[in-house]
Amino acid sequence: MGVPEHELPQSYTLFTPGNASSPKICRDFVRSALETLGLGDLADTASLCTSELVTNVHQHAAGDVHLRTAVEATHVRVAVYDESFTLPTPRRARAADAGGRGLFLVTALSDLCGVTSTGRGKGVWFQLNR
Repeated sequence: MGVPEHELPQSYTLFTPGNASSPKICRDFVRSALETLGLGDLADTASLCTSELVTNVHQHAAGDVHLRTAVEATHVRVAVYDESFTLPTPRRARAADAGGRGLFLVTALSDLCGVTSTGRGKGVWFQLNR
């Protein structure tokens, strides 16, 4: 089914502290929004990518998480904003490393992704085409 075209665009916003519980809360929020709008086919990928970006805020950035999910006629874009001006730098994880693959996963699974500087930090986003 899906959301009717005349009801688009729609956006959903969530603010959470940048702590260890935030990746799950944000992941569930995105999944719920997409499934409710009839976009469950994008929910697994969107929730995984969201979790990776929010985990990066918890581990490497400062301040709270501002999550924005925008649903357009042609795509869904999820942006994760934080209060750090330090841009993310993908690194090549070794086989034995427990982490370091998040940005590569987001790049591989999304149709587009990028970073936007804001006056109060940055936003890292990904887009999934519908």
